[in-house]
Amino acid sequence: LLLVRVANLLSINYLFKMDDENAAFDGLAEDELMDDAEVDTLVREVINSTIGDSQFIHNKIDSWSNNIVEGCLKKLAGLGKPFKYVTTCNLTQKAGAGLHAASCTRWNEKTDGKVTVQWENHTMIALVTVYWLAV
Repeated sequence: LLLVRVANLLSINYLFKMDDENAAFDGLAEDELMDDAEVDTLVREVINSTIGDSQFIHNKIDSWSNNIVEGCLKKLAGLGKPFKYVTTCNLTQKAGAGLHAASCTRWNEKTDGKVTVQWENHTMIALVTVYWLAV
């Protein structure tokens, strides 16, 4: 009787391991996952359409950053993937100073992620970060 129970426990344990390997994306199909390169391209398109070759104008920074964030979120939502998104945008004038940013995350590495895009023209720098979290 004891031998049978041990054998059953071993087979149940093996089944759970197999299920974990097969569910490598925590219930998401591979085509539902985010592609870093796709997000990077999407963000760059939004930045280019919003700012392009414009000169740095302090009065336009709020509207530019809002338009970049909203544009990214609309395009990300349009992908139809089961994620929630967080987008940040930092714009600064090129004046010889550096722009540094840091973040720390704690999430499911199999499904969640982030991409940071640094974009520059001749008068300004944009730093846009997109986070996605599976729902």
